[in-house]
Amino acid sequence: MKPGVTLYFVRHGETDWNAQARYQGQVDIPLNDKGRGQARRNGLTLKAALPNAADLDYIASPLGRTRETMDIMRDALGLPRDGVRYDDRLREMNYGHWEGQFAADLPKTDPEGVAERARNWWHWRPQGGESYEDLTLRVSGWLDTIERDTIVASHGGVSRAVRGCVVPVPRENVPSLAVHQDRILVLRRGFMDWL
Repeated sequence: MKPGVTLYFVRHGETDWNAQARYQGQVDIPLNDKGRGQARRNGLTLKAALPNAADLDYIASPLGRTRETMDIMRDALGLPRDGVRYDDRLREMNYGHWEGQFAADLPKTDPEGVAERARNWWHWRPQGGESYEDLTLRVSGWLDTIERDTIVASHGGVSRAVRGCVVPVPRENVPSLAVHQDRILVLRRGFMDWL
């Protein structure tokens, strides 16, 4: 990301799996009604904050929940739905064999994985999935391509990894950073705030 560039990062709206505390990862789960409302709220917030929103770049993860979030935001901004680029590097972290499982069940279904993750969130990789280190490498390559102010619709894990790259956050804290679905993360090199 070039110096002086601002990234407006939006996590997709809520899905039923979010509401159930169920690991989604790269499973393509649609937004629920609350999530659609969150996406609209974020679009209206961007409209109020950015009178030049039509001049920004728009990039999203190709998963359905982020595509729908971006479509709803662009509707709220009064912009046509086309004009968005989709980038596979913005897909959510791959949670491997945890995808589809309820967080509350994991201590019973995968106690070793839960214990290892608690010991080393940064390097721990679920069976068939990615670690935060893997995700950060993927996302940092994408960040290197950002040359002007951009609105992004992506995922919670990606939001954490992006912050770890842009703001000085110790890597051991990256996996536990807060992620909101009803607020917009504003990032510049060394700077972070929420709208």
